[in-house]
This record gives sequence, structure tokens and C-alpha cells, in this order.
Amino acid sequence: MTITVLNDKQMTQCQAGVMMHKVKVSLVAMSCLVSVMLGSSVHATLPMSVDGQPLPSLAPLLEDVTPAVVNIYSRTRVQVRTSPFADDPFFRRFFDFPSVPRERIQQSLGSGVIVDAEKGIILTNNHVINNAEDIAVTLQDGREFNGRLIGADRDTDLAVIQLEPSALSSDLTLSELVLSDSSALRVGDFVVAVGNPFGLGQTVTSGIVSALGRSGLRGLEYQNFIQTDASINPGNSGGALINLRGELIGINTAIFTPSGGNVGIGFAVPASTARYVLDQLIQFGEVRRGSLGVDVQTIDEALRQALNIPGQSGVIVRSVSTGGSLDKAGVKVGDVIMAIDGREIKQQQAMRNIEGLLPVDQTIQMRLWREGETIDVAVAIEENLDARISGQRLDRRLDGLTLVRVPEGQRVRGVVIEEVRRNTPTWGAGLRAGDLIVAVNGRVVRDLQSMRARFPMREDQPLELEIQRRGVAYRVPLSADDS
Repeated sequence: MTITVLNDKQMTQCQAGVMMHKVKVSLVAMSCLVSVMLGSSVHATLPMSVDGQPLPSLAPLLEDVTPAVVNIYSRTRVQVRTSPFADDPFFRRFFDFPSVPRERIQQSLGSGVIVDAEKGIILTNNHVINNAEDIAVTLQDGREFNGRLIGADRDTDLAVIQLEPSALSSDLTLSELVLSDSSALRVGDFVVAVGNPFGLGQTVTSGIVSALGRSGLRGLEYQNFIQTDASINPGNSGGALINLRGELIGINTAIFTPSGGNVGIGFAVPASTARYVLDQLIQFGEVRRGSLGVDVQTIDEALRQALNIPGQSGVIVRSVSTGGSLDKAGVKVGDVIMAIDGREIKQQQAMRNIEGLLPVDQTIQMRLWREGETIDVAVAIEENLDARISGQRLDRRLDGLTLVRVPEGQRVRGVVIEEVRRNTPTWGAGLRAGDLIVAVNGRVVRDLQSMRARFPMREDQPLELEIQRRGVAYRVPLSADDS
């Protein structure tokens, strides 16, 4: 008995045959059988058709899809400290240190997906363009344009950029991808990843959906990833994960790797999440998230049996914030949240993911289990302004700031600057991530609530922040013309 090993070309053709569901099964089987019978030893070439029908191929699909996937290059200036004494003015004067800090250019590469051809709107990852001073977008045909940041959401690692107006006003014709309903995905569905790995240029790989609802990656607040074995490498970030209809089902975001390269475990943000974030960033420049005002716990099997909780769904309520959405709806400690708007809740992380995408100022339906009975309640979703808020919503002179509450356990009062976007008045004034705002115009700030109470104020009224940085107090005046 002779065993023949398929060469790479023949194996690709076989896989493509399996993936193209519109081709008759008999044709797929015949193509693969011919490949095996010919074998690699005779170096035979497969015919272009079988029984008058073309061989299965992903090429027609990709011809429509790949023009909508772009390469993204960003540049960021990073200060380089040459000595721990470089900040000491006497040390600098004695050793004649230059007054201008040394800088180096840090470059980042990734991918993006055009989702609105008419307006030049592109979805990508936040980490691809984070703090970038210059963003360059290269189309499939090699043409390069400048991009500008519309908004970014670090909690989902998504960002939206737009091509420069001069590119849109020319005779440029762009392609776009339609965002699919990723909730219809199933494990085992075939997928194709398109991106720019290692800066090599546009590259296409294929695989299947390996798992759904993955979480546990560090650094991201909301996690509901599609896991795939389609080859994803550094540079693929922000690229497209598509189905065999050519629809966008996810934005490739991360990989699990012990070596730095692909090992068959990649993660993509689902299109349903991307659509919500996209709409929010275009409309507001940030993602406005609702809050249920509740702390929940995943139910293990022992607790489920002890409380006689039916089924396998549900998270138990541990605490309810006074005056929050669930408190107003009558939810109590000990209630079990079974579903939100028809979506079953099985884990604490799933609850967190859904909460982060709830529509602000709208009413949702929640199903509870309480003392052996099922209860349906209507919950009005309110925006959570006591955890994070953008500075622009307080005053346009604070544009570029993301403000968050002080982490629990720290014995300081104030508001933490989580992020400062480059090329904004606040960046030009010298504010940086990690600074602690303790006063506004001499009035003490204890938390985000008291920070919001200081605004609005007249634009002709002076605005001065008192901050603390590494234990040292500074006063920072702000005006709308700072840069």
C-alpha cells in the first residue's frame, strides 16, 4: 500500500474545496482525490476545471474583500531619559545638559477595515494608533493617505480613524465591508483573516471559529472574543475577520503565543461589539456606557444546589448601589439575574460585557429569580459618570483628558488622569497620564462627582488645575488656545 503526501499547493486546493460550500460535494471530493492520486513525486498540475466546472477557490471572494482592508502606520515621539538626575536643574547646568529632552520616534504598524467608503471611516485597534502623532493609511493598491483620529475606546481596544478630506474629495473609489451579525456565529464556521503581518503587506489566511465568548486577556475591560485558528501575527491587529459571504464578523485584536508568533490561537472583537463602539465614537468621540449599579458573583454548582437555582444560567447579586438603575427597579441583594434583554447570563464577566454595551437612557428587560419565582423587571439604564468621564464633556479646555476615579484602597482624594491625547490643549499644557487632580480653581476635588460639580463655567473664566505628580504639587492654567 502506497501512502502519498499532499504538497502545500495541493493541500491548499483541498482545503479551499472544503470551504466553498456552494460547490457540489462531488466536485470537492474529485479535486482532492485527483490531488492524492497525482502525488508530489510527479509534480503534476491540477486542471483548471473538473467536468466543466471551475475548481473551488476563495479568490473571487477575496477580490471583493481585500480592497477594504488597509495597512496602518503610526509614529509617536517618546522622550528618552539619559540619566536619573536629568530632571535636576543644577545637575543639568553643571554638566551642560541640553534643555530640550531627547526624543526617539516609536513606530507602530497594524491594519484597519474600511466600514464607510463614502466618508473614509476605518475601524482598527486602539493599540495600533495609541498616542500617535501621525497616522498613515496605505490602500491595497499602494496609495497612501493621512488619517485623523475620530475616537478610541481602550476598554474594547477599538478605534475609529478617517481618511484626510483631500483624499475623499478626489476621484478615489473605496471599498467597504458590511458588519455582520456576529451573534449568529457557530464554532466550526469557516473564517478568513486579512491583515498586514510583520509589515510584509496584505496577507490572507484561513481557518475556523475555534471558540466563542473568550475572556481572560489582560488589559481589557470588556471581553467577548471570537477565537480562531486562522493565522494571526503582529501587524494583523485591526484587520478583518470575515465569513464566506465576505462580511466582517470581527476585528483581529490579539494572539496567545509563547514565542511571539502564531500558534493557532487568535482573538477578534465581535462585529456586534465593534458596531456599537463605532456608532458611539462617531457620534460622541467616546463610548458612553450605562451602569446597572450592581456587583454580582458567578454561581458555582454547590451554591446552585444550596439555593435550588434552576438551570445553568444566572449570577447572584452581592450588592446594589443606592440610587442606581437596579436599585430603582427594585432589585435586591440575593436576587439571581438570569437574563438581560433575552440574553442569558452565566458568568460575572458576561454580565460585565453586556453592561458595558447597554444603551444609555433606554429601558431594558431583566429576568430575575427570587425565592423560587421568576420575575421580569424593566430597568432604565443611566450613564455611569462616577467611574470615568472625558474632559471635553466638562469643558472644551479639558479636551484630550480621560478622567477616572481613584482606585480602591488608595488613601488619596481627587481624580486620576488616565489618558492624555496628544495634540490637544491639555497635552500642550503639560498634563500627563497618572497626574492626580486635587483642585479646580482652588476648590477641592475629592472624586469624579465633585469634579463634575465644578462645571460648567464660562469660557472667559480662568481655568486652573492643581495636580500632584510623584508627590509634588503643580498648578496648570488652561486655555482653549494651548497646543
